[in-house]
Amino acid sequence: MAVTDEAISRIREMILRGELRPGDRLPPEAELSERLGLSRNSLREAVKALELIRVLDVRRGDGTYVTSLEPGLLLEAVQFVVDLHQDQSVLELFEVRRILESSAAALAATRMTPDALTDLRRSIELAAATDDVAALVEHDLDFHRRIAAASRNDYLSTLLDALSSKTVRARLWRGITEENAAGRTLSEHAAIVEAIAAGDAELAKGLVTAHIAGIEGWIRRATT
Repeated sequence: MAVTDEAISRIREMILRGELRPGDRLPPEAELSERLGLSRNSLREAVKALELIRVLDVRRGDGTYVTSLEPGLLLEAVQFVVDLHQDQSVLELFEVRRILESSAAALAATRMTPDALTDLRRSIELAAATDDVAALVEHDLDFHRRIAAASRNDYLSTLLDALSSKTVRARLWRGITEENAAGRTLSEHAAIVEAIAAGDAELAKGLVTAHIAGIEGWIRRATT
């Protein structure tokens, strides 16, 4: 493993130095192993590992290429880890969400377009017109996804998407068992939108923090 780790490190350095750029094809295996002073076996293991985390793309019969290195691709590994979470760790996911989503809302307050704000307000109106829990949960997911997208930070948006998708069960449970959860959630969403519309980053951040903290509190009460 130590030799494989070294091979991974050497390829990473080539990418960081710009010797290999997104879309570039790696030199043939024999040439690259000689150039790096590594065995071909260790190089193969390194390539396999970097393929798994979407840094490299092995095309059979064609060669090995550096991927686009875009956030959505590189952060697939995060989604994989989140998918493996156990029920007792859901609170930890919400804690991370609280930190990241509040920051996304602060950024959105300075970056969201008027059209995006109009669409966000409209989504709240549509959600308020239904009492279907599944539809309300979908609105909640969409609402937070739109705010993350408005932050215009692809890494932040992708991370939040990975974290939020795994909290659907908790939201659904809350909607079914807690009285007036839907009404309270929509009211909190509306307040967040108005803070963003006013360009008040600190208020938007505080409201999102309180909104997610409220869900955390409910989960703690429901699981103790």
